[in-house]
Amino acid sequence: MNIVSLFIQLLSGAAGGNLVGRLLKQFDLGPVGNSIAGVVGGALGGQILAALTGGAAPAAGDLDIGSILSSVAGGGVVGGLLMAIIGFIRSAVKKWSRRTPPPEPCLEG
Repeated sequence: MNIVSLFIQLLSGAAGGNLVGRLLKQFDLGPVGNSIAGVVGGALGGQILAALTGGAAPAAGDLDIGSILSSVAGGGVVGGLLMAIIGFIRSAVKKWSRRTPPPEPCLEG
């Protein structure tokens, strides 16, 4: 893994997270939250895709179009997916916390 591939994965993850945040308003985490979730997902997704396809470490200076597209696809897709999952969990917790009433105080004595 070279630093250029990692940088591409991080940028495409951030872009994927923000794109999904704009498309799925109910899961939007805000620009900073979307970017952070996308960057984390981009790094993870790019690494997983590289390991699965066998292109984990191109030689220095040997960055071809296939590895660039692989980094963009892995980073962007998984970055957007992770942002949507985190947004879904966040909205589900908000709905659940609104539905459950607070417990009644127990006053014995």
